[in-house]
Amino acid sequence: MNPRQIAIALWTLVVKEIKRFTRIWPQTLLPPSITMTMYFIIFGNLIGSRIGEMDGYSYMDFIVPGLIMMAVITNSYSNVASSFFSNKFQRSVEEMMVSPMPSWVILSGFVLGGMARGLGVGLIVTIVSLFFTRLEVAHPVLTLLVVVMTAALFAIGGFINALLGKKFDDISIVPTFILTPLTYLGGVFYSISLLPAFWQGVSMLNPILYMVNVFRYGFLGVSDIPVAWALAAILGFIAVLFTVALRMLERGQGIRS
Repeated sequence: MNPRQIAIALWTLVVKEIKRFTRIWPQTLLPPSITMTMYFIIFGNLIGSRIGEMDGYSYMDFIVPGLIMMAVITNSYSNVASSFFSNKFQRSVEEMMVSPMPSWVILSGFVLGGMARGLGVGLIVTIVSLFFTRLEVAHPVLTLLVVVMTAALFAIGGFINALLGKKFDDISIVPTFILTPLTYLGGVFYSISLLPAFWQGVSMLNPILYMVNVFRYGFLGVSDIPVAWALAAILGFIAVLFTVALRMLERGQGIRS
């Protein structure tokens, strides 16, 4: 395929994915906004007023970046996992595999579609947060960079989950038993400086901690870990997972599961 044909194929896949989740927006876009509103009310207003400040900021201001990032992570991951597995279940992936499209185009198309949903939900949650607090972005470019990188990382993770899944229940195991606990323990609701030294070290093994902290730094200018380390870690995770997903797809691993 020449570059123009590749661009058309990639654009077609991305548009298909975007139309897929926007067509059923009451199931894909509305529930996350309602859930995050509950978090703002319960944790931000009710509990936050009793907690007071966190790292020199009101508790509401502190948790807003983490809640936005949580929405981006969850929706980027789930969109690709459910979409690609559905295509695999319906055997339509096999049609793409025998087409002239390179494997990286198929992977990129689904990943970009997942990123679109994750970033879209993140934007909705950001707008909702304006009803509860006044947002000030200290580092706009860094904020945008890290949220895009995070959406890409978890969209790739969702793709791998879909490849490995053999039944529909399999694509809910990772979000339920791995992704959700890591998100809650990733510094969304607290600063790891509150933890004993041992548990701070354990927390450093959580990749979501890096994303949440850099994103919070973009908003507030405070972070529990060095920003450069966090960006390097996120970029490394993306490179590794993209390579793994591409190799799996090229070998047809999981396609006929």
